[in-house]
Amino acid sequence: MPKPTFDELIEAMKTGAGILQENEIPFVLGGGLSAWARGGPKTEHDIDFLIRQEDADAALKGFAQAGMKIERPPEGWLYKAWHENGALIDLIFNPAGGAITDELIERAPTLEVMALRIRVLSLEDVFATKLLAITEQEPEFDAVLELARALREQVDWDTVRARTESSPFAKAFFTLVEELGVVERSALEVARRRPPVVGA
Repeated sequence: MPKPTFDELIEAMKTGAGILQENEIPFVLGGGLSAWARGGPKTEHDIDFLIRQEDADAALKGFAQAGMKIERPPEGWLYKAWHENGALIDLIFNPAGGAITDELIERAPTLEVMALRIRVLSLEDVFATKLLAITEQEPEFDAVLELARALREQVDWDTVRARTESSPFAKAFFTLVEELGVVERSALEVARRRPPVVGA
């Protein structure tokens, strides 16, 4: 099956959001579409809905009742559903950065996305989630670097640094974007690099 177009992803996003709303399941739009909603590049991948683990089975049941093909992958941190146009919808409840909580959902601002008013993942959570998902098996920075270039002025980078300080890949990312001039160095890093005052 050919890769869905961006318009087909939007159609699937609207359908999926409607299913979750009808089943009264709190959710947040994440992934590439959450960045696009704030002026980032168009995504060519899938739709990510972030939900609490206790709601995951009910959500998947709702998608199945709507006629979508569903799957419970062995990884155990997400479920999958396919829109009739071929677009993949990921129902994510326990990503690399930790389980989806009420706090994460509540701090996600409500935005209008293609005439839908829905919660959209904060950019700090977008970057933290993406950086914590980078592994030795997939040490790729191109997608997150593209987002950083497009959205850098909207992000509290110190918050992202604090949330990802345990990841060596996040540290490498910040070295890269700071050296490229995409993101300003943290105040702590600036102070560390400042030469000592002679005679102090």
